[in-house]
Amino acid sequence: MPQLNPSPWLAILVFSWLTFLTLVPPKIMAHIFPNEPSPQSTEMFKTGIWNWPWL
Repeated sequence: MPQLNPSPWLAILVFSWLTFLTLVPPKIMAHIFPNEPSPQSTEMFKTGIWNWPWL
């Protein structure tokens, strides 16, 4: 049964992953996001105490 011989399949797996990991990440990192997030202000909002009418 040739399917149980791991030598060609292991090499195919390793080389395919090496190809995948060398070609795909630069393509993904080359994308530009059109809407850059703007920095939020660091000022804290003042919240008052709530007076609940039923308490």
